[in-house]
Amino acid sequence: MTEFEAIPFAFQVKGIVWLVVAYGAALLSLIATIHCALQKPEGFSVVGTLSKGTWLGILVGSFVLSLLFGGWGGLGLFGLIALVAALVYLLDVRAGLKDVGGAY
Repeated sequence: MTEFEAIPFAFQVKGIVWLVVAYGAALLSLIATIHCALQKPEGFSVVGTLSKGTWLGILVGSFVLSLLFGGWGGLGLFGLIALVAALVYLLDVRAGLKDVGGAY
């Protein structure tokens, strides 16, 4: 009997789903970080949000947190914080940058 036969199938599926979600959050943080790095610094002041350097720090931190703590059986608190930071950037700041013409 292998170790996977002893674990019920539902727990195996749950583990795989959480792993996909955790690494999806890391990928989302990476995409947000790359997008932020490619923007002009002036666009952030026009939108009325944090500076480019501050957003880069937050997003790099969220990427690192999601990689470090994301794969351990789900997102956890740090993974959720990282996911929220990336989503706020992508849904709010990126949209504002696109409206003012600062997005590539």
